[in-house]
Amino acid sequence: MARNSAALRSPPVKELPSAPAGIFVDDATELLGVVVEHERRRGRGAQTNASGRYEPLARIAFDDGWRSLDELPPFKTTVQTDATRKIITRNDSPDIGFDRSINPYRGCEHGCVYCYARPTHAYLGLSPGLDFESKLFVKPEAAELLERELSAPGYEPKVIAIGTNTDPYQPIERRYQVMRRILEVLERAGHPVGIVTKSALVLRDLDILARMAERNLAKVALSVTTLDPELARKMEPRAATPMRRLETLRRLAQVGVPTTVMVAPVIPALNDMEIERILDAAQAAGVKEAGYVLLRLPLEVRDLFREWLMANYPDRYRHVFKLIRETRGGKDYDSTWGKRMKGTGPYAWMIGRRFEMACEKLGLNACKFSLSTAHFRAPKPATEQLSLFE
Repeated sequence: MARNSAALRSPPVKELPSAPAGIFVDDATELLGVVVEHERRRGRGAQTNASGRYEPLARIAFDDGWRSLDELPPFKTTVQTDATRKIITRNDSPDIGFDRSINPYRGCEHGCVYCYARPTHAYLGLSPGLDFESKLFVKPEAAELLERELSAPGYEPKVIAIGTNTDPYQPIERRYQVMRRILEVLERAGHPVGIVTKSALVLRDLDILARMAERNLAKVALSVTTLDPELARKMEPRAATPMRRLETLRRLAQVGVPTTVMVAPVIPALNDMEIERILDAAQAAGVKEAGYVLLRLPLEVRDLFREWLMANYPDRYRHVFKLIRETRGGKDYDSTWGKRMKGTGPYAWMIGRRFEMACEKLGLNACKFSLSTAHFRAPKPATEQLSLFE
């Protein structure tokens, strides 16, 4: 009896050497306790919560016959403070169109199973699986840090991208409002910003975005992965529904905010047949620009996507991965600059041509909208003495 009570309080775990990232367990192999019970992960995207690649041991809960797993609580969203000292992140990647970005949060509650940002949670000693979507980090001082960095001597304004890693309008933004305070700083400074999101919460800041758009300071892109609500719920469990995203694009366009639809990611044999339909629906909502990204499976994302695909679409599993490898030179992923976003080979070429032909037919991307840096005025540091003649 004593053993039974102890087991209920603290479930037994097996400690195994942590497997290198990318090691795959064959389809026919089942490891007891690897897949987290459905009731504990309800509303989440990942199926498992494997240890990060930098951890020396992998801990796996298992049933020892004493019903020790029955009392485990569901995964609840927790938020911790990220005490970062800089908020603008720089990059020199040659295949993306910006050199600086801001991420108000780490982790993302939307739970998109394919999210290429998941591996970043391993740097925190956490799992790219369920931890990524339930153990979140907020940067409450982001606006103050941004103001300080914009006022630094020699700062040269260029478009700041927000939403390139985790979604700035994920559900906890309702409470913390970090993104709204960042926009307030950018508006006062006359600094251009490009936003990518899957959330209708961006409409909360329509007042700021409309004013910024009048000065060519803001544009917003929404990722519309599918028009199938059932697929969207399975693949992006806590993101806005496809119809709400299209409605969000429509309302943004109505007030003059330049909008882009991102068909991202394009997943062979799962949503690639929807490219034309998504673009058609977005154009009807007033969208003028469009882009796409082929599915990316870096590091732990590959195995997380495999698990999800086997759980939800087992009949398509082998076909999906066969086509993925055809677009990645025979591998599951190729991170080479210039190839990682669009892929290579005949199948990837076909996706690209279909996208281009649909855009041409609908008049999308007829001209590219450029944001302006002409309005930028560096914020004055709080300790700076005001000018006598201002």
